[in-house]
Amino acid sequence: MTPERFLRFAKVCLLYNLGVILWGAFVRASGSGAGCGSHWPLCDGEVIPRAPDLAKLIEYSHRLTSGLALLAVLVMWVAATRLFAKGHGARRAAFASLLLELVEALVGAGLVLLRLVGVNDSMARAGWMAVHLANTFLLLGALSLTVYFAAGGRAISWAAAPAPLRRRVLLALIGLALVGASGAVAALGDTLYPAESLAEAVRQDLSPTAHVFVRLRIIHPFLAVAVGLFLLFDHKPWPRHPGASARHDLWVTWLVLGQLALGLVNVALLAPIPIQMLHLLLADLLWIAVVLASAQRLTAPLRT
Repeated sequence: MTPERFLRFAKVCLLYNLGVILWGAFVRASGSGAGCGSHWPLCDGEVIPRAPDLAKLIEYSHRLTSGLALLAVLVMWVAATRLFAKGHGARRAAFASLLLELVEALVGAGLVLLRLVGVNDSMARAGWMAVHLANTFLLLGALSLTVYFAAGGRAISWAAAPAPLRRRVLLALIGLALVGASGAVAALGDTLYPAESLAEAVRQDLSPTAHVFVRLRIIHPFLAVAVGLFLLFDHKPWPRHPGASARHDLWVTWLVLGQLALGLVNVALLAPIPIQMLHLLLADLLWIAVVLASAQRLTAPLRT
């Protein structure tokens, strides 16, 4: 495999994993997470389910696509070890992608084996989903950096960056991770406790007797607005920050604005599945844009 082909293949791996993540969200939103029962890696004790119903087909297809994602990232890592010297950014990022892809599979298996799917509304499920979301973000970040370094991106120099810049980068990444985790809990609350109207949804959010998932979902929009405003200020492409990539900063700006607008639509329409999936897609793209913008800011000539 040539470096050019590796770069294309790394991009395909990133895009394919985005698709797998979206399909996983559909599995949860459609209530199909228990489609294969509590069996893993088998589906209801079978390698290939016979006479499957719709929920089983949805869950089984997600397992197949996840397995292909793992295989693709394994191939990407093997190719990286042959193309790039030890210590090269693309090689290290590809290895991180493989490890995180394995963790992604294990977390998915844990959700199934512990029966934290379907109508389960325990706090344990919320915790596992938060871990799942965090690992998904890390996986997308590693895959994005694989593409970045394979395309000739310079090595990240964290220690050489000014302390204020390091703090801003950490704040942006941690803030986005918290928004994503709260969004995962909010989406689960919407799935398990749907409301018939916006007024009913507000009453649920404010009711002291409502399930904790429902009461927690009100935190998500406030956290999202706070982190979004920080990103708009910190990644504004006019004027450019020293060392920042104008293109990536512009993507951050538009994706934040798109997410905030889509969040309002999601609330107004009571979180229909297509809007939930689009909301997740923009969240993943925003994370990727911030990761790449941060990489650019930490490698270019730096000054405070």
